[in-house]
Amino acid sequence: MDLGVTLLTGIAVYLLVQFVCFIFADADLTLLWATLFGSKPETKLKGLVVWVTGASSGIGEELAYQLAGCGSRLILSARRVDQLDRVKLHCLERSNLKDKDILVLPLDLLERASHEAKMKTAIRHFGNIDILVNNGGRSQRSLCLETSVDVYQALMELNFLGTVSLTKQVLPHMTQRGSGSVVTVSSVVGLAGAPLATGYSASKHALQGFFNSLRTELTEYPRILISTVCPGPVQSQIVQNAFTEEVGKAILTAGDQQHKMVTSRCVRLILVGIANGTKEMWIAQQPFLLFYYVWQYAPTWAWFITDVLGRKRVQNFKAGLDADSAYFTKPKSS
Repeated sequence: MDLGVTLLTGIAVYLLVQFVCFIFADADLTLLWATLFGSKPETKLKGLVVWVTGASSGIGEELAYQLAGCGSRLILSARRVDQLDRVKLHCLERSNLKDKDILVLPLDLLERASHEAKMKTAIRHFGNIDILVNNGGRSQRSLCLETSVDVYQALMELNFLGTVSLTKQVLPHMTQRGSGSVVTVSSVVGLAGAPLATGYSASKHALQGFFNSLRTELTEYPRILISTVCPGPVQSQIVQNAFTEEVGKAILTAGDQQHKMVTSRCVRLILVGIANGTKEMWIAQQPFLLFYYVWQYAPTWAWFITDVLGRKRVQNFKAGLDADSAYFTKPKSS
């Protein structure tokens, strides 16, 4: 009897500790375990050649800085050459890398015909590509009923087909070598839909399906990692650059960024995941992290929560308020 009580007490204490840890968690439990007991990025990523798209701002820019700090050699790509040069300069200032260790390689994901030449340029410079981080893309902030089909086409061309095109150029190089990593930054909306982001969510769902399927095709290459990253809200310029209801129409206001995860923390978790071969990473502060788990294990409850919060988000958007505030604060009464 005493043994049974002791066992039950031990289980209760264990569950309580796990619950308390989860309250303060900002990533899935597998990834958090890797941060405590897994390989360190500074060890695993040192000297590797990492190609980062969307490297001129946001998550991509921070990836460049932290990878430089790990001693990785870098290929920085985006459309804005001046911003890439700025990022390269900061990388050199924050690390022991030399000028030849960082290649600024301008890239437009929409110009798929240029991707083969870009890949060959990278290979000529470094001799190989160890890791491709597909981070480039744009978001969306508009209601479906008001959004042009051209916006949906632009989102799929950029976020999905552009990413697939570049991956298909790099992947044969990795299969020939028998090793490498393709890491794709998806989103929480790649797992669950969100109002005002129908096209963006669709493009991220497409990426999830593509890379999940690709992973199963590459089982004969156990040293090639296919990994997807699903961040929740992160402080970046993705909202400022989002598509609206018409292609070329700028968003009026990006809203408050303070409630979102700090970019440096998100990137640190991504690098830990890469260093430890994590196939899918859920990265978000509460309550978004809880939302991931509810979607995974209790979808009926997830739909109820989505309907409630989604209705508030749409109401705020129509009223000209910060749409994202529905997830953190109550809408202001009129």
